[in-house]
Amino acid sequence: MSRSARPLTSARVLYKIKELTTPQSSTEYVINRNPRNLERLRIAYKPGGYHLEKPGRSYWHTLEINASGRYVSADVKHFENGTILSASTSEWAIKQQLYKTNDTSAFINLGRVLAHRCLQSGITEMTCNVEAVPGSKLQKLLKTIQDNGVSFTEPSRLPNEQPWDEKRHEKPWEVSEEALEVLDAPKSK
Repeated sequence: MSRSARPLTSARVLYKIKELTTPQSSTEYVINRNPRNLERLRIAYKPGGYHLEKPGRSYWHTLEINASGRYVSADVKHFENGTILSASTSEWAIKQQLYKTNDTSAFINLGRVLAHRCLQSGITEMTCNVEAVPGSKLQKLLKTIQDNGVSFTEPSRLPNEQPWDEKRHEKPWEVSEEALEVLDAPKSK
């Protein structure tokens, strides 16, 4: 008996239905290659820390600067994974371009390098709890990082909204009709 001439059974019918309704890509998995995209969408967990802690722990990324007698290093730390980016004047490529590894020029150039690395890895916002005296080397490092496109204020986490809430926050991944009308409006000169 040929395969197509077999009598229909319930098992064959169920098998055929499953075969037709199952998506073909069910064996493929979506791999999130950017584990920090929930932070960019402002829905990731952000630790609150303890209320007695100074300066607190409510951040996704923070900047830490260590200046020794000879070298300066700056690290970007994630609250969960530790150091994810670093730059130091003890690195050979940076040290070769500097006259001294702890003068004002070293601080400014270290800020440029760190800001460039942050932007390459997609980090545009972080917290910074470093207090700098105006006009100091440290203040120039922080200003250089900000001038190169990194902000020292992180956006707040979106609150968990309930269906009965009266006011709902606009989500960063949604585009409202009003925003489109503003963009499409004719520009008058």
